[in-house]
Amino acid sequence: MCGRFTLRTPIHLLADQFAAILEAALEPRFNIGPRQLVAAVRARPETAPLQRHLAALRWGLVPSWAKDLSVGNRLINARAETVAEKPAFRAAFRLRRCLLPADGFFEWQRRGEGKQPYYIQMADERPFAFAGLWEAWEGAGHDCVESCTIVTTSANRLIAPIHDRMPVILAEESYRAWLDPAADPNELKSLLVPFDALRMKVHPVSRYVNRPGNEGPGCIAPLAL
Repeated sequence: MCGRFTLRTPIHLLADQFAAILEAALEPRFNIGPRQLVAAVRARPETAPLQRHLAALRWGLVPSWAKDLSVGNRLINARAETVAEKPAFRAAFRLRRCLLPADGFFEWQRRGEGKQPYYIQMADERPFAFAGLWEAWEGAGHDCVESCTIVTTSANRLIAPIHDRMPVILAEESYRAWLDPAADPNELKSLLVPFDALRMKVHPVSRYVNRPGNEGPGCIAPLAL
């Protein structure tokens, strides 16, 4: 699974990198967790060519049919193997896909004395994009909440010793297809695979990151084991 990540890159630089119109003001973060706002790149289907917009969505997908927001607490991830069939995700997988920018994420390795956190990023430390899905939910007071989830797959050989799952990281050449609402969902399944381990790196970090309220460079500082 993916339950915590970072986005330290200034939001205006992300808008440039993803060629998106900026719609949200988000501060750099070292410890992003569920139920918080995250950056999301979406395409406007009414524009030709497809125009990208960078918005802020609540992490934890809330299906349109949900009774309340608490459903999203259990839907921060969507498994690639079942995303096309699961009732909570299948409509979004067909019609509402997005890119979720990040510059690193955390996974925890089980050890005798507990769990050891690791920070995983690109080898060149550049921002990248998780494959994401989004939904719009309307509450009783007609307030609209837009939320999202991260698609996950089996771990590559870099991450496998730490955890058996990892988020789907899309190659830049796949962004257009993933965002295109007219794309064939069956063809998009081929994108939901482990990212190239040779293009990534990992290091252990302090358990300081375990506490969701902790922020700052201490969350990703390398730890000598």
